Amino acid sequence: MSQAAFLGLGVMGYHMAGHLAHAGHAVTVFNRTRAKALQWSAQFGGAVAACPAEAAADADAVFCCLGDDDSVRAMVLGPDGALAAMRAGAVLVDHTTASAGLARELATLAREHGGGFVDAPVSGGQAGAQQGILTVMAGGDEADFARVEPLIRSYARTARLLGPSGSGQLGKMVNQICVAGVVAGLAEALHFARRAGLDAEAVVDVISRGAAQSWQMDNRHRTMLAGEYEHGFAVDWMRKDLGIVLDEARRNGANLQATALVDQFYAEVQAMGGGRWDTSSLLARLERETEDNA
Repeated sequence: MSQAAFLGLGVMGYHMAGHLAHAGHAVTVFNRTRAKALQWSAQFGGAVAACPAEAAADADAVFCCLGDDDSVRAMVLGPDGALAAMRAGAVLVDHTTASAGLARELATLAREHGGGFVDAPVSGGQAGAQQGILTVMAGGDEADFARVEPLIRSYARTARLLGPSGSGQLGKMVNQICVAGVVAGLAEALHFARRAGLDAEAVVDVISRGAAQSWQMDNRHRTMLAGEYEHGFAVDWMRKDLGIVLDEARRNGANLQATALVDQFYAEVQAMGGGRWDTSSLLARLERETEDNA
């Protein structure tokens, strides 16, 4: 059993922290909305801290799963932040999808404080967090990763160290490039099927057994065809992620023409009022555009 702190109980962190508690670890949580932390404690039996520093003070590992770079800095480095309170040898694990630059910054600060750091963004969505089958892409020192990997395995089916600090975030960027391209292709495919007069459900049933198969096709085609988007990974968050990707591409010289185009498509979905829709709502954009041009 380890002493663990978990900062941020959103749709992902709530369940990840719960799996840590179910695995037998002593978990203390902090959430900016205290009522959510109290709800978590009532469900899983862990402790609730008044601030990030209090949560982190006695922990062997401090986990956070937040919204963006600024949220991480506020929770880890701000007044009553976690890092200053962490004891020597403790490891900070950031599951936020954030920039590689932030990961390197936190790694340096953690080492200066006598601890360790692992950037460990996740893939698998809310369903993966609930089921404890997330995929974790990690960056950091091998020794730090080895110490926290058994805890991460409480909620992850796959966890792999990809290289030094920042490598986990870079790996997540690769993931988001792939997801954006696949969703855009699926949206166009379903749109084409409908315009061609095909039974789109029947077509998907056939092609999903071949090379076109994907997680997005298996899990999103039915809701896309039904025009249901009030679920899943929000367009606003995908645009945040793609912004990080495109910033990194400008730094490293990668040519991401298709990704930049899909990012523009998502901006159009936001303009339609779909910022909180699932990313599969690219089909709604195509159908709106077709109606407008009719």
